[in-house]
Amino acid sequence: MAGDGGTPESSAAAKTGCGAEEKQCLHYMYTGLTKAGQFSEFIAVAKSDEKHIALYSTEKRAWERDNLPVNDWDKVLAEPLETKEWYLNRLYDLAKCNLSAVCSAPPDVYIFAMKASDDDSKLNLSCLATGFYPREVEMNLRLDRNILEDQTSSGLRPNDDETFQLRTSVKINRDPKGSYDCFVIHSSLTKTVSAEWGSPDIRVFAKDAPDDQHKQVLTCLVTVIYPRDTEMNIRLNKTVLKDQTSSEIRPNADGSFQLSISVEIDKNHKGLYDCLVFHSSLTEPVSVKWDGEYFDNKTESQSLVIVGVAAAAVVAGLVLLFWFCLKFQKALIHNAVASLTSVPNPDSEQATDSLLNYQSGVTLLTGI
Repeated sequence: MAGDGGTPESSAAAKTGCGAEEKQCLHYMYTGLTKAGQFSEFIAVAKSDEKHIALYSTEKRAWERDNLPVNDWDKVLAEPLETKEWYLNRLYDLAKCNLSAVCSAPPDVYIFAMKASDDDSKLNLSCLATGFYPREVEMNLRLDRNILEDQTSSGLRPNDDETFQLRTSVKINRDPKGSYDCFVIHSSLTKTVSAEWGSPDIRVFAKDAPDDQHKQVLTCLVTVIYPRDTEMNIRLNKTVLKDQTSSEIRPNADGSFQLSISVEIDKNHKGLYDCLVFHSSLTEPVSVKWDGEYFDNKTESQSLVIVGVAAAAVVAGLVLLFWFCLKFQKALIHNAVASLTSVPNPDSEQATDSLLNYQSGVTLLTGI
Protein backbone atom coordinates (compact mmCIF):
# COMPACT_ATOMS: atom_id res chain seq x y z
CA MET A 1 0.00 0.00 0.00
CA ALA A 2 1.42 3.36 -0.92
CA GLY A 3 0.42 6.79 0.24
CA ASP A 4 0.94 9.62 -2.21
CA GLY A 5 -2.33 11.42 -1.76
CA GLY A 6 -3.96 14.71 -1.17
CA THR A 7 -3.95 14.75 2.62
CA PRO A 8 -0.17 14.42 3.25
CA GLU A 9 0.69 16.66 0.32
CA SER A 10 -1.76 19.41 1.11
CA SER A 11 -0.77 19.35 4.79
CA ALA A 12 2.92 19.78 3.97
CA ALA A 13 2.16 22.39 1.34
CA ALA A 14 0.26 24.48 3.84
CA LYS A 15 3.22 24.54 6.20
CA THR A 16 5.94 25.17 3.62
CA GLY A 17 4.16 27.40 1.15
CA CYS A 18 3.57 25.25 -1.94
CA GLY A 19 1.48 27.89 -3.63
CA ALA A 20 2.25 29.41 -6.98
CA GLU A 21 3.95 32.45 -5.42
CA GLU A 22 6.40 30.39 -3.30
CA LYS A 23 9.80 29.17 -4.42
CA GLN A 24 9.87 25.76 -2.69
CA CYS A 25 7.47 22.92 -1.91
CA LEU A 26 7.87 20.09 0.60
CA HIS A 27 6.17 16.78 -0.17
CA TYR A 28 5.95 13.58 1.92
CA MET A 29 5.36 10.20 0.30
CA TYR A 30 4.55 7.06 2.34
CA THR A 31 4.85 3.40 1.36
CA GLY A 32 3.86 0.33 3.35
CA LEU A 33 4.92 -3.19 2.39
CA THR A 34 3.54 -6.40 3.84
CA LYS A 35 6.02 -9.23 4.27
CA ALA A 36 6.44 -12.50 6.14
CA GLY A 37 6.83 -12.15 9.87
CA GLN A 38 5.13 -10.19 12.58
CA PHE A 39 5.93 -6.67 11.37
CA SER A 40 5.44 -4.89 8.07
CA GLU A 41 7.86 -2.44 6.49
CA PHE A 42 7.13 1.27 6.38
CA ILE A 43 9.04 3.87 4.35
CA ALA A 44 8.58 7.64 4.15
CA VAL A 45 10.31 9.94 1.67
CA ALA A 46 10.54 13.72 1.94
CA LYS A 47 10.93 15.64 -1.33
CA SER A 48 11.68 19.29 -1.87
CA ASP A 49 10.82 20.54 -5.33
CA GLU A 50 10.73 16.90 -6.53
CA LYS A 51 14.22 16.26 -5.10
CA HIS A 52 14.71 13.59 -2.41
CA ILE A 53 15.98 15.25 0.74
CA ALA A 54 15.15 12.78 3.54
CA LEU A 55 14.23 9.16 4.13
CA TYR A 56 12.57 7.33 7.04
CA SER A 57 12.20 3.55 7.39
CA THR A 58 11.07 1.14 10.09
CA GLU A 59 14.44 -0.57 9.83
CA LYS A 60 16.46 2.48 10.92
CA ARG A 61 13.62 4.27 12.73
CA ALA A 62 15.10 7.70 12.07
CA TRP A 63 15.08 10.36 9.37
CA GLU A 64 18.21 10.42 7.20
CA ARG A 65 19.06 13.47 5.14
CA ASP A 66 20.08 13.07 1.54
CA ASN A 67 21.48 15.79 -0.74
CA LEU A 68 20.64 18.41 1.84
CA PRO A 69 23.14 20.90 3.25
CA VAL A 70 23.48 20.84 7.04
CA ASN A 71 22.41 24.45 7.38
CA ASP A 72 19.15 23.68 5.56
CA TRP A 73 18.27 20.61 7.66
CA ASP A 74 16.49 22.65 10.32
CA LYS A 75 14.12 23.98 7.68
CA VAL A 76 12.67 20.52 7.05
CA LEU A 77 9.38 19.99 8.81
CA ALA A 78 9.13 17.45 11.57
CA GLU A 79 7.61 14.11 10.62
CA PRO A 80 3.78 14.37 10.42
CA LEU A 81 3.19 11.55 12.89
CA GLU A 82 -0.59 11.57 12.63
CA THR A 83 -0.35 10.83 8.89
CA LYS A 84 2.19 8.08 9.43
CA GLU A 85 -0.01 6.43 12.08
CA TRP A 86 -3.01 6.56 9.75
CA TYR A 87 -1.10 4.75 7.02
CA LEU A 88 0.25 2.19 9.46
CA ASN A 89 -3.26 1.46 10.75
CA ARG A 90 -4.57 1.04 7.21
CA LEU A 91 -1.64 -1.24 6.36
CA TYR A 92 -2.33 -3.33 9.45
CA ASP A 93 -6.01 -3.61 8.56
CA LEU A 94 -5.27 -4.74 5.00
CA ALA A 95 -2.62 -7.23 6.12
CA LYS A 96 -4.97 -8.73 8.70
CA CYS A 97 -7.71 -8.93 6.09
CA ASN A 98 -5.47 -10.98 3.78
CA LEU A 99 -4.11 -13.24 6.51
CA SER A 100 -7.23 -13.99 8.54
CA ALA A 101 -10.07 -13.27 6.10
CA VAL A 102 -11.57 -10.88 8.67
CA CYS A 103 -12.20 -8.07 6.21
CA SER A 104 -15.70 -7.20 7.30
CA ALA A 105 -17.89 -8.36 10.19
CA PRO A 106 -21.27 -6.90 11.19
CA PRO A 107 -21.94 -5.90 14.80
CA ASP A 108 -24.15 -7.78 17.22
CA VAL A 109 -26.27 -5.13 18.96
CA TYR A 110 -27.80 -5.43 22.44
CA ILE A 111 -29.74 -2.87 24.43
CA PHE A 112 -30.45 -3.27 28.14
CA ALA A 113 -30.96 -1.29 31.34
CA MET A 114 -29.69 -1.55 34.89
CA LYS A 115 -30.45 0.35 38.06
CA ALA A 116 -28.39 3.49 38.49
CA SER A 117 -26.09 3.04 41.47
CA ASP A 118 -26.19 6.72 42.43
CA ASP A 119 -29.88 7.54 41.83
CA ASP A 120 -32.82 5.31 42.73
CA SER A 121 -35.09 7.21 40.35
CA LYS A 122 -32.91 6.51 37.30
CA LEU A 123 -31.86 3.62 35.07
CA ASN A 124 -28.66 3.28 33.08
CA LEU A 125 -29.75 2.41 29.54
CA SER A 126 -26.87 0.87 27.60
CA CYS A 127 -26.23 -0.23 24.04
CA LEU A 128 -23.46 -2.73 23.29
CA ALA A 129 -22.22 -3.33 19.74
CA THR A 130 -19.64 -6.11 19.51
CA GLY A 131 -17.95 -8.39 17.00
CA PHE A 132 -17.66 -5.76 14.26
CA TYR A 133 -14.81 -5.01 11.84
CA PRO A 134 -13.42 -2.59 10.72
CA ARG A 135 -13.30 -0.40 13.78
CA GLU A 136 -15.20 2.65 12.52
CA VAL A 137 -18.77 2.60 13.84
CA GLU A 138 -21.51 5.09 14.69
CA MET A 139 -24.14 4.33 17.32
CA ASN A 140 -26.65 6.32 19.35
CA LEU A 141 -29.37 5.68 21.90
CA ARG A 142 -32.67 7.24 20.90
CA LEU A 143 -36.07 8.01 22.39
CA ASP A 144 -38.88 8.03 19.83
CA ARG A 145 -36.16 8.24 17.12
CA ASN A 146 -34.57 11.34 18.67
CA ILE A 147 -30.94 11.01 19.77
CA LEU A 148 -30.58 11.33 23.54
CA GLU A 149 -28.15 13.83 25.02
CA ASP A 150 -25.41 13.23 27.62
CA GLN A 151 -24.46 9.79 26.34
CA THR A 152 -21.22 8.32 27.67
CA SER A 153 -18.98 5.92 25.78
CA SER A 154 -16.67 3.13 26.88
CA GLY A 155 -14.39 3.89 23.96
CA LEU A 156 -13.50 1.41 21.25
CA ARG A 157 -12.17 -1.86 22.70
CA PRO A 158 -10.63 -4.92 20.98
CA ASN A 159 -12.08 -8.42 21.27
CA ASP A 160 -9.97 -11.57 21.41
CA ASP A 161 -10.81 -12.42 17.77
CA GLU A 162 -9.47 -9.03 16.56
CA THR A 163 -12.94 -7.57 16.11
CA PHE A 164 -14.09 -4.60 18.18
CA GLN A 165 -16.77 -3.58 20.64
CA LEU A 166 -18.26 -0.29 21.78
CA ARG A 167 -20.71 0.55 24.54
CA THR A 168 -22.70 3.73 25.07
CA SER A 169 -24.92 4.55 28.05
CA VAL A 170 -27.34 7.22 29.17
CA LYS A 171 -29.46 7.78 32.27
CA ILE A 172 -33.23 7.62 31.85
CA ASN A 173 -36.18 7.82 34.22
CA ARG A 174 -36.96 4.68 36.20
CA ASP A 175 -40.52 4.73 34.84
CA PRO A 176 -39.71 5.32 31.17
CA LYS A 177 -42.30 6.38 28.62
CA GLY A 178 -41.82 6.14 24.87
CA SER A 179 -39.86 3.85 22.58
CA TYR A 180 -36.12 3.50 23.22
CA ASP A 181 -33.76 1.99 20.67
CA CYS A 182 -30.09 1.81 19.68
CA PHE A 183 -29.25 3.01 16.17
CA VAL A 184 -26.06 1.60 14.59
CA ILE A 185 -24.28 2.47 11.33
CA HIS A 186 -21.35 0.31 10.14
CA SER A 187 -19.69 -0.34 6.77
CA SER A 188 -20.45 -4.08 6.97
CA LEU A 189 -24.21 -3.45 7.09
CA THR A 190 -26.32 -3.10 3.96
CA LYS A 191 -28.71 -0.98 6.02
CA THR A 192 -28.70 0.60 9.45
CA VAL A 193 -29.60 -1.54 12.46
CA SER A 194 -32.06 -0.52 15.16
CA ALA A 195 -32.34 -2.66 18.32
CA GLU A 196 -35.38 -1.86 20.45
CA TRP A 197 -35.35 -2.02 24.23
CA GLY A 198 -37.86 -4.51 25.58
CA SER A 199 -38.55 -6.80 28.52
CA PRO A 200 -37.90 -10.55 28.76
CA ASP A 201 -40.60 -12.87 27.40
CA ILE A 202 -42.05 -15.02 30.24
CA ARG A 203 -44.25 -18.09 29.77
CA VAL A 204 -45.70 -20.56 32.33
CA PHE A 205 -47.12 -23.97 31.33
CA ALA A 206 -47.56 -27.55 32.58
CA LYS A 207 -47.17 -31.13 31.29
CA ASP A 208 -47.93 -34.54 32.75
CA ALA A 209 -45.24 -35.92 35.04
CA PRO A 210 -43.54 -38.88 33.30
CA ASP A 211 -43.52 -41.17 36.36
CA ASP A 212 -46.60 -40.15 38.35
CA GLN A 213 -50.11 -39.83 36.91
CA HIS A 214 -51.24 -37.69 39.85
CA LYS A 215 -48.63 -34.97 39.24
CA GLN A 216 -47.76 -32.33 36.69
CA VAL A 217 -44.49 -30.62 35.80
CA LEU A 218 -44.99 -26.85 35.98
CA THR A 219 -42.41 -24.90 33.94
CA CYS A 220 -41.47 -21.23 33.73
CA LEU A 221 -39.56 -20.27 30.56
CA VAL A 222 -37.90 -16.85 30.19
CA THR A 223 -36.41 -15.86 26.82
CA VAL A 224 -34.86 -12.75 25.24
CA ILE A 225 -32.69 -12.14 28.31
CA TYR A 226 -29.75 -9.74 28.16
CA PRO A 227 -27.53 -9.50 30.10
CA ARG A 228 -27.60 -13.13 31.19
CA ASP A 229 -27.87 -12.72 34.96
CA THR A 230 -31.43 -13.67 35.93
CA GLU A 231 -33.21 -14.84 39.07
CA MET A 232 -36.57 -16.60 38.87
CA ASN A 233 -38.81 -18.79 41.05
CA ILE A 234 -42.10 -20.66 40.75
CA ARG A 235 -44.45 -19.87 43.63
CA LEU A 236 -47.69 -21.18 45.10
CA ASN A 237 -49.75 -18.47 46.78
CA LYS A 238 -46.61 -16.25 46.73
CA THR A 239 -44.52 -18.88 48.55
CA VAL A 240 -41.47 -20.18 46.68
CA LEU A 241 -41.78 -23.92 45.98
CA LYS A 242 -39.00 -26.33 46.92
CA ASP A 243 -37.16 -28.84 44.69
CA GLN A 244 -37.14 -26.66 41.58
CA THR A 245 -34.82 -27.74 38.76
CA SER A 246 -33.12 -25.37 36.32
CA SER A 247 -32.03 -25.74 32.70
CA GLU A 248 -29.17 -23.29 33.34
CA ILE A 249 -28.62 -20.28 31.10
CA ARG A 250 -28.69 -21.13 27.38
CA PRO A 251 -27.86 -18.89 24.38
CA ASN A 252 -30.40 -17.90 21.75
CA ALA A 253 -29.55 -17.46 18.08
CA ASP A 254 -29.79 -13.65 18.36
CA GLY A 255 -27.19 -13.46 21.14
CA SER A 256 -29.68 -13.14 23.99
CA PHE A 257 -30.27 -15.91 26.55
CA GLN A 258 -33.02 -18.12 27.94
CA LEU A 259 -33.63 -19.92 31.21
CA SER A 260 -36.29 -22.38 32.36
CA ILE A 261 -37.14 -23.79 35.78
CA SER A 262 -39.54 -26.65 36.59
CA VAL A 263 -41.18 -28.23 39.61
CA GLU A 264 -43.60 -31.11 40.16
CA ILE A 265 -47.01 -30.12 41.52
CA ASP A 266 -50.13 -32.05 42.54
CA LYS A 267 -52.79 -32.08 39.81
CA ASN A 268 -55.60 -31.68 42.31
CA HIS A 269 -53.97 -29.01 44.46
CA LYS A 270 -55.79 -25.69 44.28
CA GLY A 271 -54.05 -22.35 44.56
CA LEU A 272 -52.41 -19.52 42.66
CA TYR A 273 -49.23 -20.48 40.83
CA ASP A 274 -46.96 -17.82 39.35
CA CYS A 275 -43.39 -17.23 38.15
CA LEU A 276 -41.46 -14.35 39.72
CA VAL A 277 -38.57 -12.97 37.61
CA PHE A 278 -35.79 -10.56 38.61
CA HIS A 279 -33.69 -9.02 35.82
CA SER A 280 -31.67 -5.83 35.36
CA SER A 281 -33.81 -4.78 32.39
CA LEU A 282 -36.88 -4.68 34.65
CA THR A 283 -37.67 -1.69 36.82
CA GLU A 284 -39.25 -4.11 39.32
CA PRO A 285 -39.74 -7.90 39.59
CA VAL A 286 -42.34 -9.31 37.20
CA SER A 287 -44.91 -11.94 38.20
CA VAL A 288 -46.60 -14.04 35.50
CA LYS A 289 -49.54 -16.20 36.65
CA TRP A 290 -50.12 -19.72 35.36
CA ASP A 291 -53.35 -19.51 33.38
CA GLY A 292 -53.80 -23.27 33.14
CA GLU A 293 -51.87 -23.70 29.88
CA TYR A 294 -51.35 -27.43 29.57
CA PHE A 295 -49.67 -29.79 27.11
CA ASP A 296 -51.35 -33.22 27.01
CA ASN A 297 -48.77 -35.96 26.50
CA LYS A 298 -51.51 -38.35 25.34
CA THR A 299 -52.65 -35.91 22.68
CA GLU A 300 -49.09 -35.55 21.48
CA SER A 301 -48.72 -39.36 21.34
CA GLN A 302 -51.98 -39.67 19.42
CA SER A 303 -50.76 -37.08 16.94
CA LEU A 304 -47.60 -39.07 16.40
CA VAL A 305 -49.67 -42.24 15.82
CA ILE A 306 -51.86 -40.45 13.27
CA VAL A 307 -48.80 -39.19 11.41
CA GLY A 308 -47.35 -42.71 11.43
CA VAL A 309 -50.55 -44.26 10.05
CA ALA A 310 -50.73 -41.64 7.29
CA ALA A 311 -47.13 -42.33 6.30
CA ALA A 312 -47.81 -46.08 6.20
CA ALA A 313 -50.85 -45.49 3.96
CA VAL A 314 -48.73 -43.50 1.50
CA VAL A 315 -46.13 -46.27 1.35
CA ALA A 316 -48.85 -48.91 0.80
CA GLY A 317 -50.29 -46.85 -2.05
CA LEU A 318 -46.91 -46.63 -3.76
CA VAL A 319 -46.43 -50.41 -3.44
CA LEU A 320 -49.88 -51.03 -4.96
CA LEU A 321 -49.11 -48.68 -7.87
CA PHE A 322 -45.83 -50.46 -8.53
CA TRP A 323 -47.61 -53.85 -8.53
CA PHE A 324 -50.19 -52.58 -11.03
CA CYS A 325 -47.48 -51.27 -13.38
CA LEU A 326 -45.65 -54.59 -13.19
CA LYS A 327 -48.83 -56.53 -14.07
CA PHE A 328 -49.48 -54.16 -16.97
CA GLN A 329 -45.94 -54.69 -18.28
CA LYS A 330 -46.32 -58.49 -18.19
CA ALA A 331 -49.63 -58.27 -20.08
CA LEU A 332 -48.07 -56.16 -22.83
CA ILE A 333 -45.17 -58.54 -23.29
CA HIS A 334 -47.49 -61.59 -23.29
CA ASN A 335 -49.73 -60.10 -25.98
CA ALA A 336 -46.77 -59.11 -28.14
CA VAL A 337 -45.22 -62.58 -27.96
CA ALA A 338 -48.58 -64.21 -28.72
CA SER A 339 -48.91 -62.03 -31.81
CA LEU A 340 -45.46 -63.03 -33.05
CA THR A 341 -46.00 -66.78 -32.56
CA SER A 342 -49.32 -66.68 -34.42
CA VAL A 343 -47.71 -65.36 -37.66
CA PRO A 344 -47.00 -68.25 -40.19
CA ASN A 345 -44.42 -66.34 -42.23
CA PRO A 346 -41.95 -64.16 -40.28
CA ASP A 347 -41.20 -62.17 -43.42
CA SER A 348 -44.84 -61.25 -43.99
CA GLU A 349 -46.28 -57.75 -43.44
CA GLN A 350 -48.39 -59.04 -40.51
CA ALA A 351 -45.32 -60.24 -38.65
CA THR A 352 -43.63 -56.88 -39.14
CA ASP A 353 -46.68 -55.05 -37.73
CA SER A 354 -46.75 -57.38 -34.71
CA LEU A 355 -43.08 -56.74 -34.02
CA LEU A 356 -43.65 -53.00 -34.19
CA ASN A 357 -46.55 -53.36 -31.76
CA TYR A 358 -44.32 -55.28 -29.35
CA GLN A 359 -41.57 -52.63 -29.54
CA SER A 360 -44.14 -49.90 -28.98
CA GLY A 361 -45.39 -51.70 -25.90
CA VAL A 362 -41.88 -51.97 -24.43
CA THR A 363 -41.16 -48.33 -25.19
CA LEU A 364 -44.37 -47.27 -23.50
CA LEU A 365 -43.47 -49.25 -20.41
CA THR A 366 -40.01 -47.70 -20.32
CA GLY A 367 -41.67 -44.31 -20.32
CA ILE A 368 -43.71 -45.33 -17.26
